[in-house]
Amino acid sequence: MVTILAMIFTAGLILSAMVGMAFFISSIREKEKRASIFGGIQLLGMIFLVIGFLSLYSIGVFNSGVGVFILAFLVSFGLVVAILFCRRTSPNEKALKGAKGYISGEVTRFDERDHVFARNRSLPENSEQYAEYYQKHPELKNIDSKRRAKGGPIGRPGAIDSPGGDANVAAILACLSMPHFLSTQDKYSPEPHMALKEKLAQKKVEISPQEATIRLKGYAKALGASLVGITKINPLWIYSHRAEIFNNNWEDWGKEINLNHTYAIVCAEEMNTDMVGSAPHTPTCIESMLNYSKGAYITTQLAGNIANLGYSATANHFRHYDALMVPMAADAGLGEVGRLGYLITKKYGPRVRLSMVTTDLELIEDKPVDIGVEDFCRICKKCAVCCPSKSISHEDMTVTNGLLRWKLDAQSCFEYWGKVGTDCNVCMNVCPWSHADTLPHQIIKTLITRNKLSRKLFNLMDDIFYGKKPRPKPPERWAQFGTWE
Repeated sequence: MVTILAMIFTAGLILSAMVGMAFFISSIREKEKRASIFGGIQLLGMIFLVIGFLSLYSIGVFNSGVGVFILAFLVSFGLVVAILFCRRTSPNEKALKGAKGYISGEVTRFDERDHVFARNRSLPENSEQYAEYYQKHPELKNIDSKRRAKGGPIGRPGAIDSPGGDANVAAILACLSMPHFLSTQDKYSPEPHMALKEKLAQKKVEISPQEATIRLKGYAKALGASLVGITKINPLWIYSHRAEIFNNNWEDWGKEINLNHTYAIVCAEEMNTDMVGSAPHTPTCIESMLNYSKGAYITTQLAGNIANLGYSATANHFRHYDALMVPMAADAGLGEVGRLGYLITKKYGPRVRLSMVTTDLELIEDKPVDIGVEDFCRICKKCAVCCPSKSISHEDMTVTNGLLRWKLDAQSCFEYWGKVGTDCNVCMNVCPWSHADTLPHQIIKTLITRNKLSRKLFNLMDDIFYGKKPRPKPPERWAQFGTWE
């Protein structure tokens, strides 16, 4: 009896020590100094426990009646703790319905003209559209004019690292060349390739929804998409009116958007942990623009693939969106919406950029997921604590435009972007879901997904191992800024 109990307890201790060792090694590789120190202390403690227990067992401490009782208690306690933290607790029924699960009233479609990006990038002060918009929204005129005077969406690019970040600014703007190059028209809804036009004019390619889904998902991943999901388009997430104007097609400003497509293929492109870890400095902006570029590359070809089957498709990326990307991605099963307003995926957290293709080709839709984000974000608040512009709410979710959600202050967030000359990404970096996709973090995310107690435990542990306000990390050497020695 004693031997069996001792073997069970030893196996548990050794398994814990192995996970601790994996975390320690992972932290060193991730260049997380604080986590490496605490991880090393934790590993030494676990090794000490294993050696101490085996030493006590070898000298017969557990052979007495009291010893057996203590050993049985330790094994029972360990099993109870394992069950409490590993069992699957009740699901979030709202999340399992996707974004529509959070509808708590009448929802009106969002007007792209009210988007802070669109107003800053698109509206020239001498245009009719400018006069018309600010006649209706006089409260925004002075705010937008002051911001617009500072430059583009990120003000003076790389201001936070100037002049040491000039080389990174060059890379940031270079990354934008792909979506710009692929957007010489207001949107990309391709015709079939000339070699197929005559054939497809007679008959579309007959392909089942199952086969089309497998082929197009595989094609998107082959092109570089990290995650791919499919959903039927909820009309509520479609912008009501056009505002993002890139090619002087001002006749489209304010035009009502009518989308006849039924399905959306939503792609997520992973952002590198080292580059995001530098937030709010210039390397994180390089990574953002790089992945917007990937999204343009992927969706342009994916739309072309569908067109070559004889169906209609439109690429949605950095230079053209017909819909709100985050709720579309949630409906497509890629993740949940977090406190910071980004999509949070299980594998990469909010460390992704989104792109999409809409189409009339019939596909098989994915189901929304419950990975515990709502409960976790309610406990965590690290993004709100660390936000430099205080744009993320510390309070609970509220109903805005008929949707239950955490409301981001887009104005103050965007003001900070203009100040530092990057897209900040501090909230993305500090989010506990953003840690590298290594074995220890995979185990933690699996437990968080399943269990409410684990969410509380690992929130606390994240503060201990990484700090309540993690500092920016140096990026890969090619993207470092400042003086090189």
